[in-house]
Amino acid sequence: MSRDRLYLFDTTLRDGAQTAGVEFSLEDKVAIIGLLEELGVDYIEGGYPGANPVDTAFFEQKRTKKATFTAFGMTKRTGRSAANDPGVQALVNSAAAATCFVAKAWDYQVELALGSTTDEHLEGLADTVRTAASAGKEVLIDLEHFFDGFKANPEYALSCVTTALDAGARWVVLCDTNGGTMPAEIRGIVGTVLKFAPGDKLGIHPHDDTGQAVANALAAVEAGVRQVQGTLNGLGERCGNANLITLIPTLVLKPYYAERFETGITPAHLERLTHISRAFDDRLNRAPARQAPYVGASAFATKAGIHASALLKDFSTYEHVPPESVGNERAIMVSQQAGKSNLLTALARHDITLEKDDQRLEKLLATVKQREARGYSYDGADASFAVLARSVLGTLPSFFDVEHYRAMVERRHNAQGEEITVTEAVVKVRVQGELLMSVAEGNGPVNALDQALRKDLGIYSSRIEDLELVDFKVRILDGGTGAVTRVLVESKDSTGERWTTIGVSSNIIDASFEALYESITYKLLKTEASQSSAVSTTARLAQKAAG
Repeated sequence: MSRDRLYLFDTTLRDGAQTAGVEFSLEDKVAIIGLLEELGVDYIEGGYPGANPVDTAFFEQKRTKKATFTAFGMTKRTGRSAANDPGVQALVNSAAAATCFVAKAWDYQVELALGSTTDEHLEGLADTVRTAASAGKEVLIDLEHFFDGFKANPEYALSCVTTALDAGARWVVLCDTNGGTMPAEIRGIVGTVLKFAPGDKLGIHPHDDTGQAVANALAAVEAGVRQVQGTLNGLGERCGNANLITLIPTLVLKPYYAERFETGITPAHLERLTHISRAFDDRLNRAPARQAPYVGASAFATKAGIHASALLKDFSTYEHVPPESVGNERAIMVSQQAGKSNLLTALARHDITLEKDDQRLEKLLATVKQREARGYSYDGADASFAVLARSVLGTLPSFFDVEHYRAMVERRHNAQGEEITVTEAVVKVRVQGELLMSVAEGNGPVNALDQALRKDLGIYSSRIEDLELVDFKVRILDGGTGAVTRVLVESKDSTGERWTTIGVSSNIIDASFEALYESITYKLLKTEASQSSAVSTTARLAQKAAG
């Protein structure tokens, strides 16, 4: 049986940025692109070039490796051509391979929001599509308020679809903008649209205001659309968008859909689903939803009792999919086996190979669970996991030991009588028996500690010269004066690799220092591996020359 190809379009970096309390920095966007590439989506919409400095800088270069890099914006304004519209040209001249323009499919919105007429809007829609297509862009049209528009004036809403396709659009996306359409309505209206446009040129963009965005996406797919738009963890304005983290495993693992549709998601992609979901939440500095479908900590959890007893005999009894298929783990109080396969997979990412019956694996698993109970979370801090694993397994080199550190913040008046804040840090480390002390000033205690810690590491100093701290996030895990603080530090080096480390303590400075220490340690592990590889290659070449 041949399967139809479904295309997955992620709008996290644009729709997700409209979530209350969420702001993406340029570094955030670059890191989230990495997570989305791990997930294997087909399109990644990055935002609106020209709308703000972050988005403009983001679109100055191609940001994706496999997914189609997509820019978002408006169709041309009334009274000028698309060729002379700065907004349209910002998209056309960006590094994005595809452009997604939003047009209004509800005649009431055309008159109310744009102060225009439906004829003018259709003309502008066609001009915009032709201009972008002639520039070599793959063109998508998001028809905003399509379902409300169809109910009010089906003739105009359908004209938007046919006009965009006739002008050269690759995709026309039907948007349930206020999230109020029911699945049965979606299915019926899409069925009508299919009489005027082929399904392999139609997409669905549902919002979750009735809690049915995923159901509406599936209803549209069943009716015939072949592109689905959504966000990581359902992020989005108001109640959010269709949650790709829920939608993707449903499409890939459930036989009803898997037998009918093909996606670009492989089993290897799917096994990273839980990690990606939690790493994204860590970047947003928020706690992952424990009861989230597929990826929540409680998604495959069962308390001891009749369910647990049945699970011990047949795990599939109370699990609709195997937890490891989505990178999650079974949580049963009477079982000590949960988590081993995930741990082996995580170790393999760092070139650490262990047998499943290796006793050190039990020790590492117990250590990870103990630390997670204290507030650590390694889903968003893979570099810290690598350091912890090597430490527990006894393979972590002793690069340097911190004997003492101190951070001081002083507010005082300078010579001009201005009130200033001065931060100073002192760090003492021992490298191969030699005691080294460094003092540095910085923009706050964490920056000062970072500067002091990296100022002098003796024989290792040259190996961390390109190390750079690019992001710092703090989250309070427990309230009150004795609150536990979790710190995530993101670093990068000249190779372009980024990594995240974690620190947890009741003291924010101590948590920060732990994350900084592990970042440097991970960097030294990287250079150790590359130097060992270089030495091995040199030895082989010398042996070959001698032979």
